[in-house]
Amino acid sequence: MQPLARSGRGWPPRGTEALDHNKTIVKICGLSSAATLEAALESGADMVGFVFFEPSPRNLSPGEARALGAEVRGRAQKVALTVDADDAKLDAIVDALAPDILQLHGKESPERVLALRSRFGTPVMKAIGLASRGDLAKVKAYAEAADTLLFDAKPAPEAVLPGGNGQAFDWSILKGFAAGRPWIVSGGLDPSNVAEALTATGAGGVDVSSGVESAPGAKDPARIAAFIAAVRALSRRVGSS
Repeated sequence: MQPLARSGRGWPPRGTEALDHNKTIVKICGLSSAATLEAALESGADMVGFVFFEPSPRNLSPGEARALGAEVRGRAQKVALTVDADDAKLDAIVDALAPDILQLHGKESPERVLALRSRFGTPVMKAIGLASRGDLAKVKAYAEAADTLLFDAKPAPEAVLPGGNGQAFDWSILKGFAAGRPWIVSGGLDPSNVAEALTATGAGGVDVSSGVESAPGAKDPARIAAFIAAVRALSRRVGSS
């Protein structure tokens, strides 16, 4: 078996040079307490995500983010997730967290992505919701604007949250797809299916939120550890094949 693919114009994405890109990247998103952040770091997460979106049970204030961000101390990449945030809110988030990556999880246009990259000088990860192969038509424009793409389940029209809903998409949509940028997958992942998702898509990384929670917004340290262990076990199996 060949190593898991790092699709597009090379891996690593700009701004993540400190990571070991011979292994699959793991992002634990929606961390909101010192204990669960430490669990993610101790378990070997490559990226830790902090949510700034008021309707989410994982939402943080800039003050809370500042305190948590200080605990990371270079052990992982800090990711700030926002949803159609205006410049004033982004200024406050960047000042508080000093993120390594901005994750845009709303309806931000490619032009908005480029503008924010320029404004903050920070790599941008753009989330794109998928429900059918037709949704891939929008990828090219975002691939030209963002540093990394995140493919997530497309939320239902009535959904309050654009992600973190525990819904998976049809992973076969991405089979053989060249995104034109490094990309990771999200949506409905948990310790029991993350290896299957990686094998089906060939993604260079995975992102999880609700799949490692005991209740909405409440991360479970044991599930975090199990999720990361499942990814690393697959990498070892692939590497020894």
